[in-house]
Amino acid sequence: MSLKEQFGKDVLLTGWGHSRFGKLTDETLESLIVQVATEAISNAGIEPGQIDEIYLGQFNSGMMPLAFPSSLALQVSDQLANVAATRVENACASGSAAFQQGTKSLLAGTAKTVLVIGAEKMTHAGADVVGAALLGADYDMAGQTSTTGFTGLFADVAKHYEKRYGRGDGQLGDVLGSIAAKNHRNGVDNPYAQLRKDLGEEFCRTVSDKNPMVADPLRRTDCSPVSDGAAAVVLSTSPTGGATAPVRLAGFGQANDFFPAERRDPTAFAATRMSWQRALGMAGVGLEDLDFAEVHDCFTIAELLMYEAMGLTEPGQGARAVQEGWVFKDGKLPINVSGGLKAKGHPVGATGVSQHVIAAMQLTGTAGDMQLANPRRAAVQNMGGVGIANYVSVLEAV
Repeated sequence: MSLKEQFGKDVLLTGWGHSRFGKLTDETLESLIVQVATEAISNAGIEPGQIDEIYLGQFNSGMMPLAFPSSLALQVSDQLANVAATRVENACASGSAAFQQGTKSLLAGTAKTVLVIGAEKMTHAGADVVGAALLGADYDMAGQTSTTGFTGLFADVAKHYEKRYGRGDGQLGDVLGSIAAKNHRNGVDNPYAQLRKDLGEEFCRTVSDKNPMVADPLRRTDCSPVSDGAAAVVLSTSPTGGATAPVRLAGFGQANDFFPAERRDPTAFAATRMSWQRALGMAGVGLEDLDFAEVHDCFTIAELLMYEAMGLTEPGQGARAVQEGWVFKDGKLPINVSGGLKAKGHPVGATGVSQHVIAAMQLTGTAGDMQLANPRRAAVQNMGGVGIANYVSVLEAV
């Protein structure tokens, strides 16, 4: 049973916009929001006054003084005066949280057209400020001092994984290096990406002055960068006559895990797995029905665990997906053709919306140099914390 069959109405992505990701010193949070919102509304072929509600995904957590940005989208047009606007926050999954809130407004019948925006400004803040903000998304480390920050948390996950499944001979590091190299190679073709350089497997696998160890076993190339950026999408219950064909939301899922680390299996990502099952179940499809996926690779170990959580491989066998080429652009399920968070960048609140926009571009044949050959169905997976807040969407070409 698809979403439309379950709820009796369509949820369509009818327009979208996307900024460049990176260190955008000439942009403000406001200018980024206005840019992508204006683009999305125009792309949808509607007037600003047709927007019924606005949801803005943004994490912030002290990275900038302005902590109340929900009405910034109204700067697009006077026609947006008095439109309901809400900021949504769920750590690194804030963008997808906003997307699902907009979806639920359409399904509830309180809106017919919703504007969803994800945005973040991070690069102006010092490393200590960014590090402390991100650690606020961890139960055990919030407010604590750490030299490795969130990288250290995922490094611990990698160590648990290697202890449970690995041989302890550096094999995991090589696999993670291959994932990094894949995503950097893909990022070259993404005009929005922050890091557009093919670094090669040897560089990504090797510790060096230019690729130092950040938190063993994670090197710099295993970590997504600090980024500025924004993305936006218009959600509607019917086609709006936009610049491209709409994209249908076929199913979605959310699942949260327990916050304290002691209550979670560090390598199972159980709630992530459940969010996949819920989204695929609502869409009435299996993993074999997907043509590609954009997943949350904040660190390369996260992407490896995603292969297992989504069911592409059995637990402990995620390396096969890389070693046998399944997740490459010409493989049976390309993963992160955009370059992922690793190369595209990770402006926290923007990430989930960006993933939906990139998927919509692929499904409408408008992805430019990133374009796959005639994809018809995709999945988007966005995560907050170490597998805590989990969102998955299944999207289809119309």
